[in-house]
Amino acid sequence: MTNLDPITLTVIQSGLQQVCNEMDLSFVRSAFSPVISEALDRSDGIYAKEDGELISQGELGLPVFVGTMQFGTRCVIERAKDLHPGDVFIVNDPYLGGTHLMDVRFVKPFFYEGELFAWLANTGHWPDTGGAVPGGFSANATEVEQEGLRLPPVKLYKAGVMDEEILSIVLSNIRIADQRIGDIKAQAAALTVGEKRFTELIDRYGSDTVEGSIKELKKRSALQMRTKIKQIPDGLYHGEGFVDSDGVVNEPLRIEMKIRKEGTELYFDMSGSSPPCLGPMNSVIATTKSSVYLAIKHIFPEVPINAGTFEPLHIKDPEGTFLYAKYPRPVSGCAAEVSQRIAEAVFGALVKAIPDQLFAAPAGTSGNLCIGGFDPKRDRNYVMYVISGGGYGGNSSSDGLSNGCSTIGISKTTPVEVMEQYYPVLFEEYSLHEGSGGAGKQRGGFGVNYKIKLRRGNAKVSMVMDHGRFGPQGVLGGKDGGVNRVRIERHGETYIPPHLSKDQNVIVKEGDTIRVSTPGGGGYENPFLRNPELVKHDVQRGYYTTQQVKENFGVVLNFKGEIDEKATQKLRNEQ
Repeated sequence: MTNLDPITLTVIQSGLQQVCNEMDLSFVRSAFSPVISEALDRSDGIYAKEDGELISQGELGLPVFVGTMQFGTRCVIERAKDLHPGDVFIVNDPYLGGTHLMDVRFVKPFFYEGELFAWLANTGHWPDTGGAVPGGFSANATEVEQEGLRLPPVKLYKAGVMDEEILSIVLSNIRIADQRIGDIKAQAAALTVGEKRFTELIDRYGSDTVEGSIKELKKRSALQMRTKIKQIPDGLYHGEGFVDSDGVVNEPLRIEMKIRKEGTELYFDMSGSSPPCLGPMNSVIATTKSSVYLAIKHIFPEVPINAGTFEPLHIKDPEGTFLYAKYPRPVSGCAAEVSQRIAEAVFGALVKAIPDQLFAAPAGTSGNLCIGGFDPKRDRNYVMYVISGGGYGGNSSSDGLSNGCSTIGISKTTPVEVMEQYYPVLFEEYSLHEGSGGAGKQRGGFGVNYKIKLRRGNAKVSMVMDHGRFGPQGVLGGKDGGVNRVRIERHGETYIPPHLSKDQNVIVKEGDTIRVSTPGGGGYENPFLRNPELVKHDVQRGYYTTQQVKENFGVVLNFKGEIDEKATQKLRNEQ
């Protein structure tokens, strides 16, 4: 169909978005697990019938799922047979367009007037899918089987009826199975809502108009992205990122990012990165590519999201590196941590080309902490999952935000009150990680501190975090942000994970505490260019000590907290 008027096109674009938004809201409001209902770790979208290309995704969905869900849907399409209305496939195989095993995808064929029109899909982070540790984040896994149950695309619902045999296989291989059935039905119900709303949209405008609009919206997104890319000077740009360790070998992993800009196209080459690793920091190719997509979307947020958005982005498969994981490499940290290092490498490369549109590195870790155990008061097992925020990097016009969500998503920390209600824990502290903002003309934002006390029973603590060895990168002369720290107080002694940010099955008992400090954002430009009055204000608010601002910003404060202008000028001149 041609000659679509702008008003109709805009209305249909908004209608597609609304279908996905309603799926998101239905999923959140009916899910049982706090990681979905409170932390919002999920996403919903509409995908093309032929190849699974993204048509639309909900505004409330995680950015990292933008790319992976279209790859995952494509894998289902390639394997799907004998389709009927009401069929729903379940799949979490990371090598088939996925992330890690805890991100479980439901994919449903959408029929209109008896014909396959598109696919609806969603992803929800399940608190547990079995494996060596509660919550699935096995920091020491050396093969994917240790991370949990791996499902190829299978029909969980056949013509609208749940297959009880498939369900029993799933529930027999995961912890707290009695609590999963609510999430499963919520995830399926969200697709049913999407089916109804999408049908209403097509009824209103007609299938030809909607199909024509989808094609036109894809073309326009590609054009908009190319227009944005054209602003970048032609050339070759280099960036890098580092993962603390793989959880098994205590050595950093390097991401080498080369970005070549030619005309309206960007070419990404990560083939110089570290080889495949023993531990779970390998990244499947769908996540690796999606990480590049979300990084560019952070830089150019105005471009609407659909498959056309990614057309000008050409990513060379980084075969032979830890960024192209193949079976049986473990991958539990790929979406939560490695993806964010990839995005940082993109930011670090392009900040040299378009400094006014970019920023220093954000905290860049999801801060995954899992506590699993048995609550004697409630006489049941539990898996508690914590996502934590961190500082954003400074930019050309402002300081970084404190306690912001991760680079890969809009997931937020589950409210403390909710976690204390659900699980046998007490949060004894929740505060800013003072001093963690990287120094710069525009400083980085601050991470957070939290301290959890186990109130009853025994439990196992596992964590897959990052930036414990290297803080988020400062840019253009700015300093790195503060690092991630984990301390576990048990039996009167302090335990520090050997890998700093990764460990598993640490036994804690009633009264023991877990203390976490998340990273701050990197600083933007030379910190000695920062207005001394702003530095003084930061000290007054308790963000930095007088010694820290002297060392990092070259500002000297006297015993009254006032700026010693002569000493400050002398110190800055010496530097």
